Amino acid sequence: MRVLVAGATGLMGSRTVARLRDHGVEVGQLSRAQGVDLRTGDGVEQALRAVDVVVDVTDAPSHERRVSEQFFTAATGNLLRAAGAAGVAHYVLLSLVGADRVDSGYFPAKAVQEQLARRSTVPYSVVRASPFFETVQSVAAAATRPDGVRVAPLLLRPVSVDDVAATVAHVAVGVPLFDVLETAGPEEGRLTDLVSDLLTALGLPGQVVTDPRAPFFGAELSERALLPGPDAHLGHHSFARWLKER
Repeated sequence: MRVLVAGATGLMGSRTVARLRDHGVEVGQLSRAQGVDLRTGDGVEQALRAVDVVVDVTDAPSHERRVSEQFFTAATGNLLRAAGAAGVAHYVLLSLVGADRVDSGYFPAKAVQEQLARRSTVPYSVVRASPFFETVQSVAAAATRPDGVRVAPLLLRPVSVDDVAATVAHVAVGVPLFDVLETAGPEEGRLTDLVSDLLTALGLPGQVVTDPRAPFFGAELSERALLPGPDAHLGHHSFARWLKER
């Protein structure tokens, strides 16, 4: 089996490549260094020749809705067209928990990306992941104000990148789901508490301010909008363990 990973140079992509190699499959990496431009489609068809599975863990250069929708429409559209022409047997797409129900910010862009996979002729699987541990840190940094760190009291099951990569790799070496699999962390927590624990672990001063209107990926969310369903695949690494191992 030959698997090609799009977005392989990022944090998620590099971990996914490693987990795929654990399965003993041949793994290729799609990158600009190889003369491939996903947005224009240059080099994509050549890169997908003799590929059995494409794993798409690409991320948009911005989480602003218009920019991210344009990116995924072009990049994933080009990948799927080339995959269809090459006879690729399985297309695995990494998406976000909430992409099917949040209609603002970055989430609709991921919904557009999912629809592209569903409408393609290529057999597909979609893996929706809860926010990564690193996302909590990014949100905290972006939400820091003079009066404190303003975050919404969202309920989350934050998940480690390694656990998501393991799930994506497992799906990639299996048969296409023609459906969605959610993956999340083993524990549920409130974003305000997670940010507070993070600040304490980093030794950073700052008060966490609960703000129900504070955005997450550009969206104002209800308390349970980012919780996965009861059938989600749960990872093993806890947020507390991640903080200790940083």
